[in-house]
Amino acid sequence: MKKQRMFYSGIKGVTFLFYAFLFLGAFLLISSATIAQKVNFTGTWLFSEEKSELGEGRFRRAATKLTIKQEGNDMSIERVSQNRDGEEITTIEKYTLDGKECENPAFNTTRKSTVTWSEDGNSLTISSTMVFEREGQEMEMKSSEVLTLTDEGKSLSITSTSMSPRGEMKTTYVYDKG
Repeated sequence: MKKQRMFYSGIKGVTFLFYAFLFLGAFLLISSATIAQKVNFTGTWLFSEEKSELGEGRFRRAATKLTIKQEGNDMSIERVSQNRDGEEITTIEKYTLDGKECENPAFNTTRKSTVTWSEDGNSLTISSTMVFEREGQEMEMKSSEVLTLTDEGKSLSITSTSMSPRGEMKTTYVYDKG
C-alpha cells in the first residue's frame, strides 16, 4: 500500500512539476517578448536631407548628427547642429522612458517633456512644452517627436510636429546609422 501511494504521489509530483515548468516557461516567454519588443535607438545617426521632408518655414535647422544612448529606463540624445553663422552647437537632452516629466534646457527656457512608448514598442513619442516670453507676453509651444527605426534598423525617422500661435509645423527628419 505504501508503495502504491508513493508511486501515485510521484506521478502527481511529476505532473505538478511539468505544469509548473510549463507555466513558468510561458510566463518568461511572454515577459521576454514584451521586453524585447521595445526598440533600442542607441547609436550614432547622420542626417539625410534627401530622405527627409522638411516642410516650409522651418525655424531651426536639423541636427547633422545624433548620438543616442538608451539604457534601461534612461535615454540621452546628443544633437550636433550648426547655428546661423555655421558654428557647431552640441546639446544633450536626458529623458526617462517611464512617462515621468523630464526637464531640459532649450533656447532661453526649459523644455518639459514626457516619453511614451507605442503599444507595439516600435516607436516612442517625446511630447514637450516650452513657454517663451516675447515682448512682455508668454507664448507656449507644444511639440512632439515620434522616433521610429526604418529600413531594418539602418535609418531613424523622427516625425516632428509643433504647435504655436503661428500654427502647426510638421517635418520628418531621417538619419542613417553612422
